[in-house]
Amino acid sequence: MMEFSLWKQLKKKLRRSRRPVWQLGCWFGAAIALFALFAPARAMAQSGERNMVLLDEEPSVQAQSVIRTLEEHEGLLTVKLHRIYICGEEQTVLGQMAAADVLHLLQQHPEWMAVQEKSGAIVMQQQIDDMSESCKRNAFIGLDKHGNLSLFDGAPKKEKVLKTFFQLDVRYMESNLPKEQVEDLMNGIRITDKDAYNSVLSTFSDYAMEKSEKVMKRTY
Repeated sequence: MMEFSLWKQLKKKLRRSRRPVWQLGCWFGAAIALFALFAPARAMAQSGERNMVLLDEEPSVQAQSVIRTLEEHEGLLTVKLHRIYICGEEQTVLGQMAAADVLHLLQQHPEWMAVQEKSGAIVMQQQIDDMSESCKRNAFIGLDKHGNLSLFDGAPKKEKVLKTFFQLDVRYMESNLPKEQVEDLMNGIRITDKDAYNSVLSTFSDYAMEKSEKVMKRTY
């Protein structure tokens, strides 16, 4: 009974405030480009140790600057590999390397982007179109307290939000989906792989606030 009471309160709040959100179609179309542009900088900024020297520059400019630094550097450098997944991140230390070896490593992996930490360490950022092992064990998709479809580390009731996708039109969703499917979302839908991740996003993108408002406008 408490869950349904909270659910009713959430619906009332959403009816009073309908804020525009991303459309999933646009999100999928621009996902790789946006993720490559913003996720590395945001991830670095969130860690005191990993603040980048060139945070405000375009990634291509950052990479060129790091390459110039490597070409002029003498001695050894600490090199790290930062794997960025669609859900989750992992970082490992590759060890101490000469600048020439770091440049050779970049030539072997042209898909990597190199950034430099304030400490001088070189971080190789690798984008991976999959979920990390940690996310596969703990990820859920559900609603946050503001009615946004979100990715959680653990059940939504723990409120550990990893990523927010878009705000849902709860009333429109309830009128079009089976009650059981709505309740599943309220409790949190367990996500164990990329296919499940994409499937849930695709299903609930039809009930994104902005999209549902456009559908209703066309109906009248």
